[in-house]
Amino acid sequence: MHSAATPGLTFRDATDADVDALVVLIESAYRGDASRAGWTTEADILEGQRTDPEGVLEVIKSADSRLLTVERDGLVVACCQLEHRGDHAYFGMFAVSPVLQGEGLGKIVIAEAERQARAAWGISEMHMTVISVREDLIAWYERRGYRRTGQMSPFPYGDERFGIPQRADLQFELLVKKLG
Repeated sequence: MHSAATPGLTFRDATDADVDALVVLIESAYRGDASRAGWTTEADILEGQRTDPEGVLEVIKSADSRLLTVERDGLVVACCQLEHRGDHAYFGMFAVSPVLQGEGLGKIVIAEAERQARAAWGISEMHMTVISVREDLIAWYERRGYRRTGQMSPFPYGDERFGIPQRADLQFELLVKKLG
């Protein structure tokens, strides 16, 4: 789907054929030296993987979930998970190519994700969890209308599918946004 507000971008649901490209995108946005080209890197707090092909495929195959994929000129440049959870949607697995970060693409993607979640499920609220020490990222979400709830959940220490923590104080904070 093309949008007049986002020339050159195509938004679509991911397919099985996208798994490898999406894993590369997500990893490049958060882990390793490639992630340092952007500002969303977690390389200083987590090593190892952010996701894997099985995790991405699970989101694609889930009946209550969509993996919104964003292409520019035929290349996957961003993605995000939208999961229907009753009266709200969960926003996750958000990644923008590090070389495109800072150009406003993330703002466009999150706005389109909110629009699609409202249209598809009639929900009035979006939820997400963010590692609580990621103050810069949380501030970015706050500028998009998300609010901190103070509700924390534990980081899955010991489960290397989510990375290898480099500090002992990691936890997730729930952020919430009322949708118009």
